Amino acid sequence: MCGIAGFWSPSLSASVRREVVRGMTLRLAHRGPDADGHWVPADTPVALGHRRLSILDLSTTGAQPMWSANGRYIISFNGEIYNFRELRERLHAAGATFRGTSDTEVLLAGFEAWGITLTLREATGMFALAVWDVRDQELILARDRIGEKPLYYGVCDDSLVFASELSAIRQHPHFKGEIDRGAVALLMRFGYVPAPYSIYRNIGKVSPGTLLRFRPSDGLAPVVTAYWSAHSIGRAGIARPVNKSDADLVGELDTLLRSAVAKQMVADVPLGAFLTGGIDSTTVVAMMQAQSKAPVRTFSIGFFDPKFEEARHARAIAAQLRTIHTEHYLSAEESMRVIDRLPSMYDEPFADWSQIPTYLVSTLARDAVTVALTGDGGDELFGGYDRYVGLDKIWRRLRLLPLPVRLAIAKRIDVIDRLDARRWNPDSWQQKNWSSGSRAHRLVVKARKVARLLRCEWREDLYQELLSSWSDSARLIPGATQLPTVLNDVANLMPSATFAQQMMHLDLMFYLPDDVLVKVDRAAMAVSLETRTPFLDHRVVEFAARLPLRAKLRNKQSKWILRQLLDRYVPREFVERPKMGFGVPLHDWLRGPLREWAEAKLDPARLARHDVFDPIEVRHVWEEHLRGYSNNTATLWPVLMFDGWMTETHGAASGGETAGSTSVAERLAHGHDVAGS
Repeated sequence: MCGIAGFWSPSLSASVRREVVRGMTLRLAHRGPDADGHWVPADTPVALGHRRLSILDLSTTGAQPMWSANGRYIISFNGEIYNFRELRERLHAAGATFRGTSDTEVLLAGFEAWGITLTLREATGMFALAVWDVRDQELILARDRIGEKPLYYGVCDDSLVFASELSAIRQHPHFKGEIDRGAVALLMRFGYVPAPYSIYRNIGKVSPGTLLRFRPSDGLAPVVTAYWSAHSIGRAGIARPVNKSDADLVGELDTLLRSAVAKQMVADVPLGAFLTGGIDSTTVVAMMQAQSKAPVRTFSIGFFDPKFEEARHARAIAAQLRTIHTEHYLSAEESMRVIDRLPSMYDEPFADWSQIPTYLVSTLARDAVTVALTGDGGDELFGGYDRYVGLDKIWRRLRLLPLPVRLAIAKRIDVIDRLDARRWNPDSWQQKNWSSGSRAHRLVVKARKVARLLRCEWREDLYQELLSSWSDSARLIPGATQLPTVLNDVANLMPSATFAQQMMHLDLMFYLPDDVLVKVDRAAMAVSLETRTPFLDHRVVEFAARLPLRAKLRNKQSKWILRQLLDRYVPREFVERPKMGFGVPLHDWLRGPLREWAEAKLDPARLARHDVFDPIEVRHVWEEHLRGYSNNTATLWPVLMFDGWMTETHGAASGGETAGSTSVAERLAHGHDVAGS
């Protein structure tokens, strides 16, 4: 894994370009601590930078930026090409020669022989790359099929800039840093800023499976090519599902996934795996161990809170598979100390609080290995989330009422909500006892949630409501533009699919790349750990898309085919248990040891200085959470993470810190009680 950065800046001299690109890559040192490389030609206003985490070909022949043999292309590449050996053999048979053994050199040889687009279609891997084509004077940016590796880009004055993370782009002298209120609205709604947007105006993300060509002589607008499309794969799978016996389907998945695991175990550095004890990570580890001559290194973290404790299950599976297992039980204090690091770690506001244990297990693994395989993607591909069954039931019940009736009921609830004086009375926040009328207010809170469901006109609206924290972002962020996303693009809908199939399809294009994969990439890269995801080998993804629904959901059981597959490796009793989330008891922490920290950050005067949120709206949600009327963690955490990011990145709670707004670490150091430690 590595970090890449660069730009086209015709108004900067070569000496300034050299200084700027070095500053950009310095900000990516955590992604590539082993080497720093730059290419800054004197005769062309372009610069490429690279930070290297050495995984394959540890010698200098793997250093980047790297030239193609014929001198046409120079590349800065982040990621891994898992089938590089097969591609190398094909290219060698066609006459290509190689200096070293890196996958990057194989990519360049492919570009020479087949062109960039075809080479990316032939490649199996995760990556983000930038290529300068000397002959055609073009800059090419591309990202892997699912979106495992990040790549930002944008136009700043006369410059085109790009990088693995926003922290590098902020080093360019033409960067403006104007916050996009529409992107903040998306952050508040989903807990993350989805592609193609970023938190800044004029800076975006390269979408998964796409290749962008910039020819500066014709302007800085890219020509976009989709070399692979999750949507096309999904539609084709629904239209032409595979028609085979259960045994044949399980056998084919076994072959595909074993191959993916084997290819992703190739590394010239120590390698292991995260093991949570769930079906997905257990499947990956079982296949690793079945193909390894030595015991696999596995890692898990445990919690003293039984609602979040999975380590004992991971320990039992590790013993069954005979891995070398390392586990660490986390105190609440240890977990909370991570919070201060999140704004710099994620570089763009991000509010999935399972980021905390993800970082901690990455830290644990990095002490022993440089590469870790994960089970991410199994839920989205094979129907692992409860919503795939639960939302379908809710939708069937909602449809019993005609839409006009549902809307009329929702409107009545809105009237009651507005009449609830406490919702709009800031003076009552100071009252120590809200017992008067509290029961009625609890009913209003519950009714408000019901009203959100009643307004759903289509099943996809219901799905979007499930993913949403703040569904009415216009009230929270005055003046915010409602930006379109994958979820409300009718082109991504599949009328012939079942509701469960449609949700899996949208999760693959939206929730997985913009939440799950971002969470893992930034947490692992913060400690220079490369993570790999065998389930996201595109051959496995395409196979999963063609599976009939009965292979995923059967007899009220999720991930049916994965369970049958895992029976070949691990006795059923080891994994047959209710699904647990990978999280922390944040809702309790916000009412307890983190209360004063959050109180300071959610102070109306502090929020007003950001000039983004309606402070009264935020404050009301905070008070409801404190008084136990509703668990508003998912609503509050994006606000808290945005505040932390603004303060860390832009020094914005201008006017000084609000009294009491010390860091979490400072609060813990001063002896504030930590429940559950």
